[in-house]
Amino acid sequence: MSEPDPKPRQRSVQWSPATTPESKPIPPSSWAKKTGFKPKFSGEANAGDSGQISLPVKSREPDVSSDLEAGRGRALPLPAVTNGVAKVLPSKDLVVKKRRDSDGVPSVIGQTNAELPVRRTARTDEAVGSLPQTVDDDEFVSRHSHMKYELRDSPGLVPIGVYGIQHYVSILGSLILIPLVIVPAMGGTHEDTSTMVSTVFFMSGVTTLLHTIFGSRLPLIQGPSFVYLAPVLAIINAPEFQGLNGNKFKHIMKELQGAVIIGSAFQTFLGYSGLMSLLVRFINPVVVSPTIAAVGLSFYGYGFPLVGTCLEIGAIQIFVVIVFSLYLRKLSVFGHRIFLIYAVPLGLAITWAVAFLLTEAGAYNYKGCDINIPASNMVSEHCRKHISRMKHCRIDTSRALKSSSWFKFPYPLQWGTPVFNWKTAVVMCVVSLISSVDSVGSYHASSLLVASRPPTPGVLSRGIGMEGLCSVLAGLWGTGTGSATLTENVHTIAVTKMGSRGAVQLGACLLIVLSLVGKVGGFIASIPAVMVAGLLCFMWAMLTALGLSNLRYSEAGSSRNIIIIGLSLFFSLSIPAYFQQYGISPNSNMSVPSYFQPYIVASHGPFQSKYGGLNYILNTIFSLHMVIAFLVAFILDNTVPGSKQERGVYVWSEPDVARRDPAVTKDYGLPLRVGRIFRWVKWVGL
Repeated sequence: MSEPDPKPRQRSVQWSPATTPESKPIPPSSWAKKTGFKPKFSGEANAGDSGQISLPVKSREPDVSSDLEAGRGRALPLPAVTNGVAKVLPSKDLVVKKRRDSDGVPSVIGQTNAELPVRRTARTDEAVGSLPQTVDDDEFVSRHSHMKYELRDSPGLVPIGVYGIQHYVSILGSLILIPLVIVPAMGGTHEDTSTMVSTVFFMSGVTTLLHTIFGSRLPLIQGPSFVYLAPVLAIINAPEFQGLNGNKFKHIMKELQGAVIIGSAFQTFLGYSGLMSLLVRFINPVVVSPTIAAVGLSFYGYGFPLVGTCLEIGAIQIFVVIVFSLYLRKLSVFGHRIFLIYAVPLGLAITWAVAFLLTEAGAYNYKGCDINIPASNMVSEHCRKHISRMKHCRIDTSRALKSSSWFKFPYPLQWGTPVFNWKTAVVMCVVSLISSVDSVGSYHASSLLVASRPPTPGVLSRGIGMEGLCSVLAGLWGTGTGSATLTENVHTIAVTKMGSRGAVQLGACLLIVLSLVGKVGGFIASIPAVMVAGLLCFMWAMLTALGLSNLRYSEAGSSRNIIIIGLSLFFSLSIPAYFQQYGISPNSNMSVPSYFQPYIVASHGPFQSKYGGLNYILNTIFSLHMVIAFLVAFILDNTVPGSKQERGVYVWSEPDVARRDPAVTKDYGLPLRVGRIFRWVKWVGL
């Protein structure tokens, strides 16, 4: 459980002049110089008018004036060193001067007339540069001292276990919701859903361990990302699968496995070849924000329309989660902010209890009607009228809990041999690129919370390459989607203030053990679809907000950025709507539910050439909201003139400086001497 917020940890800061030519202090990182930032005050500490994140130089007693709403921090003048004693001088007595230190890193520091350099030491013997920091209402991005445990902290086995469990429980919705959506859409049974949930738990644990050990090494949980949901639904609703009756689920699953494996192989090549290091130069917050936001906005047609099938249950689900996460977010129970941390699982438990009581009270019992009889075989008009409410409201329609075994081990190729189709493979390659863009924002945001410095471009490429390998494993085991960094994990780190890598790894081991208990997957499979839709309304709204929160690294008030973001979001909704509605008669009677109709675009899109495979690819890709958002934002942000500060270019650690910094080496260096393998492959390492 979450502990009370401790007092900020004061790190030792020593101010000592360079007395000899041999002493080469590690200079403060010059984020201001790299981004073209011009400070208005002395030193590097300043904030732009739009909440631009800055680099404050820490003193023994930091005094920062913060704007909680705008996320701006204004640092006071830097202390100057005179005879080994730090003194605070008025800003007018300080001279902002550019210099280049012995390691060739430019910096902007406040100096007296003696021009004495400033040296900072932190975390005992490790030199740690200050990071971009800001403070908002929920301390979303705050100083390291506001974190209970940072990347390499190890508070002990019991606290690590507790925090590890808390970490996974808080993002439970992200792990279970995708299987609950795609399996029924594929024609699978509740038993199939139970098996897939267990498989998702198993693969999430395995891939998280691989990523935290051999990938970016940040405490980021890997799992089925919502980025993959829309293209998976488009493949499921492809014309060739509409006429299948027997074994439809396994047939589509094998098609998905083949597409995920090829798309993941492309992502692996993108990372380990070093191409991601080049591409990341063109991926900035103005590109990442609308791309991630479009993922959440694209499912507006699925969420509440399905909630409306049983409004009394779905509305309670949404209401409870909103009350917990917003109105009760600061309420502590025995010093724990459980309502904010566990809003999703608590809301799910309460709504399930209400649905159970209504079911047992006979609220959904209709005389002469049996839920096990298909609607097409019902003679009574009365039963056909109420079959939808019985199906979506009752909690006893599923027999997955009773039929599931106590022990079940997920194994590769459990659904059969994957089927490789070049049409679906190309679509999944495009999706893997969007998933990599999503991960870029997550890497940067999480590193500001838990690590000494942001990762180098090589570490970022290594993380993307490992995500590709993890997705290949997910394709072999058959999770239905690829494996990617869960964007919601960054919010969990900020809320729980727990960024220990060891806690996430121990939680991953516990998740693997939990995946072997078949009854757990059976219970999750029994959750009514209307409750799933209610949770998804909240999760997709959260994903949209997390995507837009990347704008805090840029000048959000810039007219350039406002227009780019507005165009990206509008066209991400409007252009796919054109593709999805093209050629559909207003009175057409389709067997596909209304909330799945946007994903059958491959059969009627505007591209109607003689090459059927090309038509499938183009109609499908341009109907995906996140793809349009990425293309519009990527082109405009990299062609419209703008300063680095205005664009909010992500700052990554310089490889040469990082290799000399013991803190960065310990944060991102590979264990077990594996890093020696990549010593000569600098584009995938420090």
